[in-house]
Amino acid sequence: MKIAYFINQYPKVSHSFIRREILALEKQGFDVQRIALRGWGDVLVDSADQRERERTLYILQGGVLGLLKGTLGVLLTRPARFVSALGLALRMARRADRPWPLHLIYLAEACVMLGWLRASGACHVHAHFGTNSAEVAMLAAALGGPAYSFTVHGPEEFDKPGALHLAEKIRRAAFVVGISSFGRSQLYRWIPYTEWPKVAVVHCGLEADFYAGAARPVQVAPRLVCVGRLCEQKGQLLLVRAVAQLAAKGVAIELVLAGDGEMRGEIEALIARHQLQSAVRITGWISSEQVREELLSARAMVLPSFAEGLPVVVMEAMALRRPVLTTYVAGIPELVRDGQDGWLIPAGDVDALAAALERVLATPLDTLAAMGEDAHLRAVARHSIDTEAAKLASLIRNCQAA
Repeated sequence: MKIAYFINQYPKVSHSFIRREILALEKQGFDVQRIALRGWGDVLVDSADQRERERTLYILQGGVLGLLKGTLGVLLTRPARFVSALGLALRMARRADRPWPLHLIYLAEACVMLGWLRASGACHVHAHFGTNSAEVAMLAAALGGPAYSFTVHGPEEFDKPGALHLAEKIRRAAFVVGISSFGRSQLYRWIPYTEWPKVAVVHCGLEADFYAGAARPVQVAPRLVCVGRLCEQKGQLLLVRAVAQLAAKGVAIELVLAGDGEMRGEIEALIARHQLQSAVRITGWISSEQVREELLSARAMVLPSFAEGLPVVVMEAMALRRPVLTTYVAGIPELVRDGQDGWLIPAGDVDALAAALERVLATPLDTLAAMGEDAHLRAVARHSIDTEAAKLASLIRNCQAA
């Protein structure tokens, strides 16, 4: 079966879970056409992402001329469909979080994508994220393209469902995916209960190769790693303040911030203010294999997020037998069990975070190893990419058969 995947930006350092899902669907027998708006010129550190870029079509690569050509082609060949989709785009612009001209651009992007979908024979489009990517897929369907579905991750969709017109996108979709039970419940809030059956849970998944091999012993060094974009919602500023509290008490601690992002300058300034340069290291963007090595070189992973969906890095750390210290946010408690395979704390509480960090560092290595084994078994049972892709494959096949 020929299907298409549509993503705003692909490949991307933080979107390895989408790559895994696409490759697993191909193992399920699907022929997947990759379409993205942007990403053709990005610096990629992962060889798997570099290979994916060669297989991806980019709507914006053709520039304004490409958008105009695609739009004119649909207007001339499908005028009634175009007028109907134009009305839909303008309705989506009302009380939206982005100005109305952008929604007309989404329509032009849908026109370009429609031509590619018709040429390839794709019978279904699956988008990731309920933001503009879902809108473009919806507009392509309104123009006469194939049925669409999309995966909602959060937290952006949960923060502004009205401005994103999430209910309309769900109503028109063949089905919608949440990545956790919590995510599904947030979608239930914005649609009639009669439409609840079209919302399913499909977890993000891990490939067996990622965690294959003999378990690596828990590290003696008092090293913790935080993996994620350096931004407000991940809580790294709070984490540095918590490390400063421990350093002031004389507690030995090493912290690795694996990632990069818009708040790197502020985080570096806070590290310097507390004179933690010897205790805290920022890696910048690194490959999936480098993330794996950082996790294995730490006693545990810490992620003090304020808002999430269900972070892929949490399941990655657990699959590698590293317990996780994180927050009672969104879908995280569905995976991490406090005191069994990790620790859960209230979000935004720097004192609770500092106390938990100290507790992790004081935990005997054999206890950490036992917790890591429990974490591994739970992550593998709940987040096998082949199992989760099979769920998605069934949803696509069922909507085609309906």
